[in-house]
Amino acid sequence: MPNRRHILEVLAAAPVLGVAGCASAAPALDPYAAWRNPGQGETDPRRFVLAHGLLAPSPHNRQPWLVRLEGPSAMSLYVDRTRLLPELDPFGRQIVIGCGAFLEMIALAAPRLGLVADIQEWPEGAPGPQLDDRPFARVALRADAGVKAGPLFDQIARRRTERTPFLQDRPSDAAVQSVLAAAAGPGLVAGETREPDLRDQLISISWKGWEIESRTPRTHMETVRLMRIGQTEIARNPDGIALSGGMMEILALTGILTREALADPNSTASRSGDDMWRKMIEATPGFFWIRSETADRAVQLAAGRAYARAQLTAAAQGLALHPWSMTLQEFPEMAGLYRQTQELLGAGPDAPVQMLARMGKTRRPSNPAPRRRLDDLIMA
Repeated sequence: MPNRRHILEVLAAAPVLGVAGCASAAPALDPYAAWRNPGQGETDPRRFVLAHGLLAPSPHNRQPWLVRLEGPSAMSLYVDRTRLLPELDPFGRQIVIGCGAFLEMIALAAPRLGLVADIQEWPEGAPGPQLDDRPFARVALRADAGVKAGPLFDQIARRRTERTPFLQDRPSDAAVQSVLAAAAGPGLVAGETREPDLRDQLISISWKGWEIESRTPRTHMETVRLMRIGQTEIARNPDGIALSGGMMEILALTGILTREALADPNSTASRSGDDMWRKMIEATPGFFWIRSETADRAVQLAAGRAYARAQLTAAAQGLALHPWSMTLQEFPEMAGLYRQTQELLGAGPDAPVQMLARMGKTRRPSNPAPRRRLDDLIMA
């Protein structure tokens, strides 16, 4: 039976928490099919752009999106409130950022068909502290003979959220400036650091945030419940945090890697995961963030759209962005670190940092995260 040292070696060598990819026989439902030729064979242009929107990043890979097709060329987009994170994200701020990323992918995909996506955000008004059933956007596609897809379109299916230690290579000034420029937008300020002192402060505070989240039972359990252990679970629920590939399947079959073990902070599985994530944050040559000039729902959508552009641009530049947003979460136990993070980055409650991500390079791209079927997003 594998001992703790063996498990540590395996976990340290493989980006498994949230990264899928297993050589075992494929299940009947392929949870990675959405990444291969998205939109191929679709005759409705809305389904084509939605197939690209589906590949957007979202908190805990919840993919919290619903769509109502309207008329011949329009659609309304809604938050799927069955996919919220009430403990980690009590006001739905991170969920709205994920909705913004979904919206940006749609906008980037439309020109591939010679179309423009006319977008009205919060068309029936924005929600207050709690999300409701009003749409977060209404999108109408219209033809434009002069439009063509930009370079970011080609990165949509190549984009990855890399949960692995980064190489220590310092990202180049030119690449980082491209990422910052991509995140520019009204009401937003993008920032970065590769300077050792600030970077080390962010590494320290980010790890403390990880410890608080994973040592607070209700927030930790919200994550554990969204872990999909092994390819069978992933195929059944192609969202959340996928744990699969090689040794992960063996540990699951032998009963070492279980949801009960992951729920126990003192178990071998949990302590091995802690060690892996500690190595991950320590191997961070730079950080990227997006600060907003206000704190309303409109700017949360804008931050999500900006982050999507930044991550696609990073991919084009040979860089990776990995959100490490624990200290931006607004549950009570995180309040002290939330305040420290905002102050450290020149922000505050009325003009907060909306996204904080590790930035660096990997030896090779990871496998993609699982995705739901497009039909699962479309409302009758």
